[in-house]
Amino acid sequence: MNSPGDEYLPFLKEAGCDPGVIEHCLVVRDVAVRIASDIVNAGTDVDTCLVAAGAVLHDIGRSKTHGMAHADEGGVICRSLGIDERVCLIVERHIGAGLKADERAKLGLRPVDRVPETLEEKIVAHADNMVRGSRILCKEEFATSLEKFDEQVRSRFLMLSDELERLRQPANC
Repeated sequence: MNSPGDEYLPFLKEAGCDPGVIEHCLVVRDVAVRIASDIVNAGTDVDTCLVAAGAVLHDIGRSKTHGMAHADEGGVICRSLGIDERVCLIVERHIGAGLKADERAKLGLRPVDRVPETLEEKIVAHADNMVRGSRILCKEEFATSLEKFDEQVRSRFLMLSDELERLRQPANC
């Protein structure tokens, strides 16, 4: 039985992603689809197929670099393959809870905002934050992983996490 987004797996292989990256992308996909399904079940509309596609392809740029530029590279690769622009934006905006232009400039990247805007972009970014390699982090491990960031960045991670957790809860009538 195929899982959502499986049709994008050949793109990862053709781009030259190593098996560990592909395994990571599949675990992120599974986490992202579970979050999206919970949100849908709680009453908010989410394009689960878009989430699955973005999650599978989010690290395609790692075929070129494992540095911070992998998200930008991934956007370029996806556009060259004719992938839906909404998926390209998920790929470009998936790092952390997003990177603002000034933060990207400090990292030697083009100074443009790459902060998740749509619910689908936010879900993939958060799912990626919850997965190390192919292992899903528990909430405590996620919180500990944020200690290395300054307060502003840590706050953005937590706001994203909190936003999605609120959406996963059924509305009280």
